[in-house]
Formats: sequence, structure tokens, C-alpha cells
Amino acid sequence: MKKALSLISKIQENGNKFIIEKLNNNGIKELAPSHGDILAVLYFYGKSTMKEIADKIHRTKPTVTVLVDKLEKLEFVKREHSEKDNRYTYVTLTQKGKNFRPIFENISNNLNEKMFKNISDSDYEILEKLLNKILENIKKE
Repeated sequence: MKKALSLISKIQENGNKFIIEKLNNNGIKELAPSHGDILAVLYFYGKSTMKEIADKIHRTKPTVTVLVDKLEKLEFVKREHSEKDNRYTYVTLTQKGKNFRPIFENISNNLNEKMFKNISDSDYEILEKLLNKILENIKKE
């Protein structure tokens, strides 16, 4: 019996527990690990449309909308309508969202150090390549 999916699930579960614990240690109880994907996109790419975010984090647009709604309610992000085309709405960081970046990066770096401390760069490259293959396989019809 192949256990890869079960192992991936356990890794995600433990990673999420780690993130929640670190957020709580920083007095942040309102964010969930799933919000991190959106914040990461905004930190890396800046202002983005819902579709751009959905494509980058491999989630549906309705899922992204729910996550952005929560981040907007918590004042980490705001929506801006395009000046050129009202059909497009951009998501951008608020000052609170920008101020959160050092905490976000610290938690992310700590998690990566913990996860990959005994894994060589070459093994990591192989792992990432294999996980991407698995993701592509599962997305195919």
C-alpha cells in the first residue's frame, strides 16, 4: 500500500499546527494557515487580481474570494477597482498587512528550517520535482 498521500497530509497537518502555534505566540489568533498563501503572493508579486492569486496558489476563485474577504475584514488587505477597466478588482496589502511581513517571514523561515534541516539541496530538488509531478498528475482528468 502506498502511503505518500497520507504522509503529505500529515506533513500539512503538522505544518499548520506549527504555524498556528507561532501565530499565537505573536498574539495573532485571527489568521489561519490558508491565509498565508494569499499574503505570500502579495508580498512577492504585489497588487494582484483574484484570478492571478487563484492561479498562483492553485485554488479556485471562489475559495480565494472567501479567504480575501476574511483578510479584508481583518484589515490585512483591501480591494481596489482597476482605473482602466472596472471589471478587474485588485487585492493589495494594507499597512497592517505590510507590517505583518516580518512575522510572516520569520514563521515561514522557521518552518522551512524545521522541515528541511536534514535534507540536502539535491534531495530537496528531487522532492520538489516529484511533488510537482504528483500535483500535475492529480490535476489531470
